[in-house]
Amino acid sequence: MNLFWTCAALASALVVGLAMLGNGEADPQSDPRSPKRKDKVVLTEEAWKKRLTPEQFRILRKQGTEPAFCSPMYDNKKTGAYHCVGCDLPLFLSGHKFHSGTGWPSFFQPAAKDAIWTREDNSHGMRRVEVLCARCDGHLGHVFDDGPPTRGGLRYCINGEILKFVEAK
Repeated sequence: MNLFWTCAALASALVVGLAMLGNGEADPQSDPRSPKRKDKVVLTEEAWKKRLTPEQFRILRKQGTEPAFCSPMYDNKKTGAYHCVGCDLPLFLSGHKFHSGTGWPSFFQPAAKDAIWTREDNSHGMRRVEVLCARCDGHLGHVFDDGPPTRGGLRYCINGEILKFVEAK
């Protein structure tokens, strides 16, 4: 009986300790690696909630993800640019999009080198590289090294819910 209560107490302390550590996600706007830009968009949580839909807010501001194969941009084959819904920065171009079969829009490079920034993401028990918007520090998705070898080998796996498509004229 004493062993049971000792194990229960240790397990409880472990859960509390892990909760205090958080899930590895730091506030991007307080991250010193966040790009310094004259056009930086910094809003309060309430202002973001007014600007975005609840699902966009959950993904862009709270590092969420949408279900696979449900993205409004997954099968988009039109020519144009994919912008951030939070700040309208062009992030990816249709000519850089490819079908990865993963369930999310995939790109082999950003629209411009300074459109995004990345940081290590150790949340949910995984080691990944998070992709963020350089203007508003919004969570876009992750980048992996299993993309087309002829295009640099990267796969930017991006949540389509936080992309606004602007068709080329």
